[in-house]
Amino acid sequence: MPQRLARAFCAIAAITTLAGTLTARSAWSAELDPQPLKPRLNRLVDQMYPGLQGIYEDLHAHPELGFQETRTAAKLAAEMRKLGFEVTEGLGKTGLVAIYRNGSGPAVMVRTELDALPMEEKTGLPYASKAHAQYNGKDSFVAHSCGHDIHMASWLGTAQALLGLKDQWKGTLMFVAQPSEETVTGAQAMLDDGLLRRFGKPAYAFALHTSSMPYGSVGYLAGPTTSNSDSLDIRFHGRGGHGSAPDKTIDPVLMASKFVVDVQSVVSREKDPMAFGVVTVGAINTGSAGNIIPDQARVLGTIRSYSGSVRSKLHDGIERTAKAQAAMAAAPAPDIQLTKGADAVVNDAALVARTVKVFEAALGKDKVLPIPPITASEDFSAFINQGIPSMFFVVGVHDPKKVAEASQPGAKPLPFNHSPFFAPVPEPTIKTGVQAMTLAVMNVMQ
Repeated sequence: MPQRLARAFCAIAAITTLAGTLTARSAWSAELDPQPLKPRLNRLVDQMYPGLQGIYEDLHAHPELGFQETRTAAKLAAEMRKLGFEVTEGLGKTGLVAIYRNGSGPAVMVRTELDALPMEEKTGLPYASKAHAQYNGKDSFVAHSCGHDIHMASWLGTAQALLGLKDQWKGTLMFVAQPSEETVTGAQAMLDDGLLRRFGKPAYAFALHTSSMPYGSVGYLAGPTTSNSDSLDIRFHGRGGHGSAPDKTIDPVLMASKFVVDVQSVVSREKDPMAFGVVTVGAINTGSAGNIIPDQARVLGTIRSYSGSVRSKLHDGIERTAKAQAAMAAAPAPDIQLTKGADAVVNDAALVARTVKVFEAALGKDKVLPIPPITASEDFSAFINQGIPSMFFVVGVHDPKKVAEASQPGAKPLPFNHSPFFAPVPEPTIKTGVQAMTLAVMNVMQ
């Protein structure tokens, strides 16, 4: 009997989730008109911004690496509790979920990331990070050079704005602060820890990112928006010896070097030239002295693609090329580890089309720009893969005049994400993030 009851409850939960999604989809007949809301939303954003700036600068100055974001998560949790959200901490180790119920309607997820990068900041800002942490067993600088601090401030501001406008929408807000996005493992950690089982499957999900576009602008794309991200770890085995007598050795450095060059023929000659695919070797670890041939060489790299077919072709080509190098050198077979990382973020086309209409009406068509697919990767895809219609969009961070200057032939490009000089202009960037995300959420809660 308990098993039958359990199955019955699971069936009821599944039907309820499906019904909620269908109800939300059918509600699309009523589109949000942002014009009457704009003055009220703008006042809310202007009023809250001084507080958001303080939080942003504090987060920027105190970054934490993936799965170490205890201070960051605690700060966000405290702010969300002040707003009246029900907050659960420690999900997926350092993640948190904040829930706010406002009557009958769809549940909508808004996700931010918590983590920073193991790198030194060189912006010279008065609130620049001087933080250090252990990374792979070594001391490292830590910096928010990917804009996650902007994302968090916008996330908090969106929560405040939605509560200030709660007479205009009905449903449940599911604000998710995800750990360790930079390792593309934090989203799955939250799912494995029961995110959807414990809090329910949302009808829609949204996330934003920073981009080197003019501040005040929003970028969007339907379909594949970021890349699949996989890693390669190949160990070539040789026979060590004296550098003056290579005939008495099997040289793994030569195998690794030839592999790095030859694997690019997989990209240039086997892959559809019109399809995106990248194999980049970022590290070759081997040897101790110039006159010693070592007995092994380790090659580490990243594999990026948009489509599953290109992903498979790159994996096959990498494996063949590595084995061929060892065979040509009469060496033992290499150890090959190709690890699947994040899948491509695939935006729901219908949700994007509906959201873009609201963005254009509120921000102006000249501020809402189609963008090409992003070659970097994002594990927001882990949530999308659960069958949640989603939209991932970007907001600009740079002075429009500087963007225009940087676009001229021969001009120096502006610092991009992961640059030690990456320095968004906070106020217009965060305000745009809050406005856009608030409207996106309200647009599916009509």
